[in-house]
Amino acid sequence: MEEIIVRYERPVAATVTGILGFSPEVDDIGQETFVRFFRAMDRFRGDSRIGTYIIRIAINLSRTELKRRKRFAAWPETDFPDGENAVPRPGRSPEDDGDARSLVRDGLQKLEPKFRAVLVLRLMSGYSTQETAKILRLPQGTVLSRLSRGQAKLREIIEELSCRQNSD
Repeated sequence: MEEIIVRYERPVAATVTGILGFSPEVDDIGQETFVRFFRAMDRFRGDSRIGTYIIRIAINLSRTELKRRKRFAAWPETDFPDGENAVPRPGRSPEDDGDARSLVRDGLQKLEPKFRAVLVLRLMSGYSTQETAKILRLPQGTVLSRLSRGQAKLREIIEELSCRQNSD
């Protein structure tokens, strides 16, 4: 178990952070990914690599968290005790200093999850198109289409963010 955690901890963290951004839930989802993998190990059929299976769990948990955020974001702040916002929002890491990396991270957070997942897996985590298709359970053509459209949308978002930063 320790060997699996050491080997896949970084790819899981990169995937979850890429989908959710820097937030308190990232560590919890990373840990939950491995807990779920170890609980389901006896059901692992070996149709894919272990890494693919683990990353798929991380993506599913991240998507569930995104849905939870959307559900709670729709609540007015007055629904929370003392008017406080009880739902943690994705924030910026202390290392963010306005450089290109933070623009890309911020841009990724503004992308639709279907594009974000493909970009994170293909471009940030280094999975091939075939591996990405298998992880996301999509046809390769859909992965390529989302990759292209996602890159174009990300480029637009980054340009907009950059313009805003420069005008501030």
